[in-house]
Amino acid sequence: MEKTVNVKNAIEAFLFVSDKPLSLDQIKNILNVDKSEIKNEIDVLKEEYEKNHSFRLREVAGGYQMVTDPEYAPWLRKLFQVGQKGKLSKPALETMAIVAYKQPLTKPEIEQIRGVDSDGVIKTLLEKGLVRITGRKQVIGRPLLYATTKRFLEYFGLNSLEELPVLNEFVEMEQNNENDRDQKED
Repeated sequence: MEKTVNVKNAIEAFLFVSDKPLSLDQIKNILNVDKSEIKNEIDVLKEEYEKNHSFRLREVAGGYQMVTDPEYAPWLRKLFQVGQKGKLSKPALETMAIVAYKQPLTKPEIEQIRGVDSDGVIKTLLEKGLVRITGRKQVIGRPLLYATTKRFLEYFGLNSLEELPVLNEFVEMEQNNENDRDQKED
């Protein structure tokens, strides 16, 4: 006979120990309760964490995950020395952005946008699980097509690709940064 469980506390325990986002379906399969009850308990946890905790509950990559409050990022960086491991290079970030916004696309298409060879960068992104091969383009030579992965969403803290900033926002931000630099030089 299965013991009754406090659903909210069980969800909290699952999210606490999981290193990946958990979907409502995954939690439902474990607890055998309605998704609506799970969602309600997640909302309660979200509210509780917002009040006086150093962590939050976020919807990421189609699931839920505990994350630290960004306010503590400077100290956490020092603790884990993030800059030494797991950081993407500028060419990798550039390539990642191209794939994220233009997917699916081929290596020659990436290289045409970047203006340089991208073999090594694409290999690194594949190894890190941030991009994947989705098939072949139906043209002569049938080149491989690349797209982002669920790991990409997790890595950048996104729930879906719709949360990517609009490209116009980047242009505007860059123009503002240039204006700020010009004013500082004066």
